[in-house]
Amino acid sequence: MSQHSTDPSSVSLPSAISTREAADWWRDAVIYQVYPRSFADSDADGTGDLEGIRRRLPYLKELGADAVWLSPFYASPQADGGYDVADYRAVDPMYGTLLDADAVIRDAHALGLRIIVDLVPNHSSDQHEWFKRSVAEGPGSPLRERYHFRPGKGESGELPPNDWESIFGGPAWTRLADGDWYLHLFAPEQPDLNWEHPAVADEFRSILRFWLDMGVDGFRIDVAHGLVKAEGLPDLGGGDQLKLLGNDVMPFFDQDGVHAIYRSWRTILDEYDGERIFVAEAWTPTVERTANYVRPDELHQAFNFQYLGAPWEADELRKIIDTSLDAMRPVGAPATWVLSNHDVTRHATRYANPPGLGTQIRTAGDRELGLRRARAATLLMLALPGSAYIYQGEELGLPDVTDLPDEVRQDPSFFRAQGQDGFRDGCRVPIPWTRTGTSYGFGDGGSWLPQPDSWGELSVEAQTGQKGSTLELYRTALTLRRAQTGLGAGAEVTWREDAPAGVLHFERPGFACTVNTTGAAVRIPAPGTVLLASGPVTVDDGTIELPADCTVWWAA
Repeated sequence: MSQHSTDPSSVSLPSAISTREAADWWRDAVIYQVYPRSFADSDADGTGDLEGIRRRLPYLKELGADAVWLSPFYASPQADGGYDVADYRAVDPMYGTLLDADAVIRDAHALGLRIIVDLVPNHSSDQHEWFKRSVAEGPGSPLRERYHFRPGKGESGELPPNDWESIFGGPAWTRLADGDWYLHLFAPEQPDLNWEHPAVADEFRSILRFWLDMGVDGFRIDVAHGLVKAEGLPDLGGGDQLKLLGNDVMPFFDQDGVHAIYRSWRTILDEYDGERIFVAEAWTPTVERTANYVRPDELHQAFNFQYLGAPWEADELRKIIDTSLDAMRPVGAPATWVLSNHDVTRHATRYANPPGLGTQIRTAGDRELGLRRARAATLLMLALPGSAYIYQGEELGLPDVTDLPDEVRQDPSFFRAQGQDGFRDGCRVPIPWTRTGTSYGFGDGGSWLPQPDSWGELSVEAQTGQKGSTLELYRTALTLRRAQTGLGAGAEVTWREDAPAGVLHFERPGFACTVNTTGAAVRIPAPGTVLLASGPVTVDDGTIELPADCTVWWAA
């Protein structure tokens, strides 16, 4: 009888790692999202900044990222965490200067990392020069045509032009003192741009070139599905309140006209060398609709939000994986997998709660259960063909902070009646770097959102070199993913139909992945040699006992 126990940190890594080719690098890239305000603070003001990011780039390289996506750092009044842009060509002083942005790009490239920046084309800030002048000039100003200004309904125009509601709650229209109403699908400080106006299209083509000339490697397009509104801005006619992160059919989302915009943008991107890319934040009714954004002459990737919202159930996960791969195949695009980001509850907390609560969750749930499932879900995601996105801190197993006092919250949706739950602050708490300190190494001046007392033991310092830690699991998984030929890109998955109920098992050339989504241990034949496991497992005489909520990678 032979027995072999495998811990997530105990595997031997290959000594040689294949070099990723520049061409099509994005098809199997691991892209790490940095929320600048919460990543690293270099000047002790309690807020993260570009210099803090620059100093931590070696950590991201060591982790195994291929690229870094930076959430907005542009000049902004910060009404919505920087997604209300006042100047698309300037850096907000809270984050630094254009020289700091240049330094981040240069240092990232020196380390072999690519930089993707956020682009916010659906709306500007109400402090953008266009909007300020349009308000000052009054009704009839040509600048008002660059936004959606309309007269109101009712005897004296006292009613909004239609029944649309803001994603953050309340009406999607605000009336100025001069009587005109303007559209804002998000906060009133974020007026929607009118993409029917040629000046808007011209301006964003110029903005693209500005940042491409700065050396960025691509753009994540915020609200990519929202730029074009249905002709005539028709009423919704009732129905449930819209959520920010949903897939409903709406007259202001996923209109076919957006695709002409992206085909125009693609011609600009293709003028530049170095394989620059576009990534769409596109909430659509179906994965098939999402695939429209990544046709060969449009964008390169689109976030797979159907996968992000999937429950921890084998049948549902397999269905979404198959649907996603099937939808991307006709357009020749890779699937893009993601489990957490700055807009949703971290998956370590989502999985700690019962299914059906959505992506905004108010309770901490079962922390041990959530972390166990999160680790297993991460190995499943990284075993799938395509590109994967990691949100800062998930490699530390961070949960959402669900008990933030109301007085410290800054998410605009929290303050608007009948909007979404408004708990996005919980996933934006600054991440911990060290066991001790005023902000656990985030910076010397505290942090803009309070960190829990438990943060120290979840820090990078506490987990580095720690056998079985979540950080070391991520480091090992990303190293193996790069070394295992074709694991990110290439081959499809072949499912084993004889897997027990609640267990997923699929194979790829020279590789297999087994996932137990049940709450009990399951014994199965070992399909090869264990490469990595999300929890301790034991191989005994050709069989393995998979613990509850555990994923295993195999060399098949």
